Amino acid sequence: MKKTFILIFFGILLAGTFVVAETSYCCEKTTSGAWCQNAPGNDCNSGFRKVPTSCESTSYCKLGTCIDSEEGTCLENTPQKVCEENTGVWYDKSSDEIPQCGLGCCIVGDQAAFVTQTRCKRISALYGLNTNFRTDLSSEIQCIASITSEVKGACVFEKDFEKTCLFETKKKCSEISNSSFYEGALCSDESLGTNCGPSKKTTCVDGRDEVYFLDTCGNIANVYDSSKINDKEYWSKVKDVSESCGYSSSNADSSSCGNCDYYLGSTCKAYSSGDKKPAYGDNICKDLSCEYEGKTYQHGETWCAVNKGITNNLPGSRHFRLVCYNGDATIEPCADFRQEACLESDIDGFSTAACRVNRWQDCTSQSNQKDCENQDRRDCRWVENKCVAKYSPGFDFWKGGDSESICSIGSAQCVVKFEKKILGGKECVENCDCISDAWTAKMNNICIALGDCGSKTNYLGYAGYHDEKAVYSGSGE
Repeated sequence: MKKTFILIFFGILLAGTFVVAETSYCCEKTTSGAWCQNAPGNDCNSGFRKVPTSCESTSYCKLGTCIDSEEGTCLENTPQKVCEENTGVWYDKSSDEIPQCGLGCCIVGDQAAFVTQTRCKRISALYGLNTNFRTDLSSEIQCIASITSEVKGACVFEKDFEKTCLFETKKKCSEISNSSFYEGALCSDESLGTNCGPSKKTTCVDGRDEVYFLDTCGNIANVYDSSKINDKEYWSKVKDVSESCGYSSSNADSSSCGNCDYYLGSTCKAYSSGDKKPAYGDNICKDLSCEYEGKTYQHGETWCAVNKGITNNLPGSRHFRLVCYNGDATIEPCADFRQEACLESDIDGFSTAACRVNRWQDCTSQSNQKDCENQDRRDCRWVENKCVAKYSPGFDFWKGGDSESICSIGSAQCVVKFEKKILGGKECVENCDCISDAWTAKMNNICIALGDCGSKTNYLGYAGYHDEKAVYSGSGE
C-alpha cells in the first residue's frame, strides 16, 4: 500500500505541472495600448486586427521607414500602423532608398548637424535663422569640420622678415603661406612673440553692440574694460561678452566699460562733446534713451502725447503716438478728427502705445449703461443718462451735414413754471433747476461729449462764437 500511494502521489504531481502552450497572436494594438505586439489573444484590443502569427509576417505590422514631414525625421524599422497613427508617411523601403531621408550638413549660426533637409528647415525656424543646408558635405565629420574652419584666433606668419599676426578665421589663415593658427588666442598674446601688443585705442565693430580694444597692429581684442588695460591675461585669450565687465547691463555713458547692449538701451558710438569721456579710446556705450517734456523714456518705448487739447478732445486736437528710437523722440500722428485714439499701457515700467480706431459711431444708439460701456464693442461712456463717445470725435462742423444731426442729439427742452404773487413779482414753482447755471453747464457737457458741439474753446485756447449762456433761451413768463 505504501508504494502504491507514493506512485499515485507522484503521478498527481506530474499532472499538476503539465502546461498546454497558448496560441500567440500578432495584436495590431493590445489592451494596454501597445502597437504591433506578439501576445495571447485575450491581450489583443477587440477593436483592432489580430492573426495567429508573428507580427513580422503581417501586412499591417510590417516594418518600414516612417517619415515625419514636420520634424524632418526618418525612423527605420517602424510598423506601418504606428507610423500612420503618428501622422507620418510610411514607406516599404529602407531610408537609403528614400530621397527625403538624404542627409546633409545643416549649418545654424555657429553650430552644425548632419540631418535631413526638412529637419534642417525645422531647426532653422526654431532659431529664427535662414536655412543653410549643404549637400556637398557627405559625412558628419566633414559637416563638423566646416564650422570649425570659421572659428577665430591668432594667425601668425612672417612678413618683411618680422613675425606678425592677424585676428582671423581658421579658414582664411590657412590661405596665408607658412602661417600658424591659434584658436581663441589674441594677437597681443605675449607667448606668440609677434609685433602686436596692447594699446589704449578702441573701436566699434559692424554688427556688434560693444566697444572693443584694438591692439597695436589694429586687430580687434576683447571688450573695452579700463581696469584691464594692463592685464596680460585679458590681452591673451578671447573673452565672451558674458565674461566681460557689466554683462546684462546697458553700461550707457560708462567711461570704464564698453559692454553695450542695444536691447537694454545702448550701443557703441564715437565719443562726442556732451558725452561722458571714456577713460581710454574715443568710443562709448551711447545712451539710446530720450528726454521728452522733462521725462526720460527708454529706447524702444512708445507713449501718447499728453496736452490740454488731446486730454479734453478740443476742436482741432489730435492724438499722437511718440517713439523713442536711438536717442530721438519722433512723433507719429493718429488719424485726424480724432477718428483714432492713442492708447497707452505700462508693462513693468516700460511704456507701450498704439493708435487705435475710435469706435464712437453707435454710442448714441445705446439706451442703457451696460451696452453703452461694453468695451469689447464700442468706446463709449454713460453721462447724465445718455451714451456718448469716450473719446469725442471731431468733424468739419463748418460744413454742416452730419455734424448738425449729431450735435442736435444733445438738445434738451425744459419747461419752467412761475406763479404771480398777489403783491407783485413771480415765484418759480416747477423745474426751477433748469434756470440755474449748473443745469446749463450740465447740458453743455453732454453736447461737448458728442463731439465738436456745444460751447468750448479749441486746442489753441480760442473760444467759440457762443458761450454756455447762448444755449439757454426763454420766452414769456
